[in-house]
Amino acid sequence: MKGSLIVLAAFACGCIAGWAFPGFIPAQGLSNLLLYALMLQVGISIGCNGNIKQIIAQLHPRYLFLPLGTAAGTLLFSAMASLLLSQWSVAECMAVGSGFGYYSLSSLLITQLKTPSVGWQLAAELGTIALLANIFREMFALLGSPLIRKYFGPLAPISAAGATSMDVTLPVIARYSGKEMVPIAILHGILMDFSVPFFVSFFCSL
Repeated sequence: MKGSLIVLAAFACGCIAGWAFPGFIPAQGLSNLLLYALMLQVGISIGCNGNIKQIIAQLHPRYLFLPLGTAAGTLLFSAMASLLLSQWSVAECMAVGSGFGYYSLSSLLITQLKTPSVGWQLAAELGTIALLANIFREMFALLGSPLIRKYFGPLAPISAAGATSMDVTLPVIARYSGKEMVPIAILHGILMDFSVPFFVSFFCSL
């Protein structure tokens, strides 16, 4: 929760700086550097998890359907959101949903990939929507896990958390879904993390 509020505050400061000093900061070039740094961080975070083999070995293969269900449900409701957001196409709404809670990477990817087709301004607007939508997903998972667990079962908070089930929301998942769900949550988060660049790139190319 605190981390999400810090991100929102940093985002607001960036908006103010861009408005006060237009053209002073090379926004597009800066976004490239940040994107490369984030992609490096994703690789490092996955590669540094030395327990991944043990985690996979301890899990029943049926739990691999959980990230598939998370992706399918997220993309389905993202597509439905396009019915309410007439400005954006189905593919663009699905690109936003493809962040799966990973707001920093998805927002930069979308901005970078959509700029050639729609222009910097609209691409930045869609990237901002991705940032906010995925932050709200993380906050919803953090605050709503008790009710989600109560009404939908122990796997539901993991699915709701998306890519954050391996880090930010893991303590909440362990508390309300049980410590036995931690290996499932970690594997789920790793797979969702890994899928973000592929899904976002695919839907941005449509």
